Amino acid sequence: MRDPYTVLGVSKDTSPADLKKTYRKLAMKYHPDQNPGDEKMSEKFKEVSAAYALLSDEKMRARYDRGEINPDGSEKGFAGYRQNAHAGGNPFGGASGFSGFGAGFDAEDLFSSLFGGGRTRTHRAKPSARGEDKTYNINIDFLDAVLGSKKQVRLENGKTLNINTPVNVREGQQIRLKGQGGAGIGGGPNGDALIEVHINKHPYYTLKGNDIHMELPITLEEAVCGGKVTVPTISGKIALTIPKNSSSGKLMRLKGRGAEDPKTMKKGDQFVKLMVTLPAEADSELEKFIKKWSAKNDDSKNIREHLG
Repeated sequence: MRDPYTVLGVSKDTSPADLKKTYRKLAMKYHPDQNPGDEKMSEKFKEVSAAYALLSDEKMRARYDRGEINPDGSEKGFAGYRQNAHAGGNPFGGASGFSGFGAGFDAEDLFSSLFGGGRTRTHRAKPSARGEDKTYNINIDFLDAVLGSKKQVRLENGKTLNINTPVNVREGQQIRLKGQGGAGIGGGPNGDALIEVHINKHPYYTLKGNDIHMELPITLEEAVCGGKVTVPTISGKIALTIPKNSSSGKLMRLKGRGAEDPKTMKKGDQFVKLMVTLPAEADSELEKFIKKWSAKNDDSKNIREHLG
């Protein structure tokens, strides 16, 4: 048998409470009822149970730490051979009633005692415990997250489920599917499936609270002269009137065009940031006009002089 500390993955200074907590988790993971027909898992269950049996016994743990006994509880060296031989027993068996955690050790009894089960001479009561929760990740598009959608999820057991993602679901939010997790032990209830949502970035929308934000490119003519432009929203396109002399960076508010709050059922707003765009190629006539105009009307330089 391997070093019990290594088997349980704990250090020598682990407290009895943390030791018990660690064993519970491992025993639940490797229990035969959770892994029907899997001999490897069954052996691991026995191994962690044997390791816990030794380390949970204060006297046995102290003797093992002092190097007096082996990981299976048997005496070390010739002393163990002589002690058992004089007692009329098997000279190669374990000491202290553990029988080397072999034929005399029952992992199920230990597991049952920890989880509230018991055992009589004629019948062994199986422990009852809730199954593990299983976590799955899904990726959805921005608009599906804001407006709600249907998504298909394939579970570990091969079952495929169609789930509804709620309106205005958030990054990292979990959707709980009751009873769709790991199988319960000894008639206990199944665990749940936890669907963790991850949202793909949108090319031009961002969400802040319940408000939608976007940048809208406009021409120099539209910025100076004003006009009507078409703006996309999460519920369809609308016409937006741009005021004359709109500077780049100006924020315009579209009331009620944001995401719906799941609790209050009220919708946020959409904020449109105007971004003036210039021609891709240099235009000499435009340059001449701007220089002439700036000499008389542009007071940006005067404003900058008062900064900092």
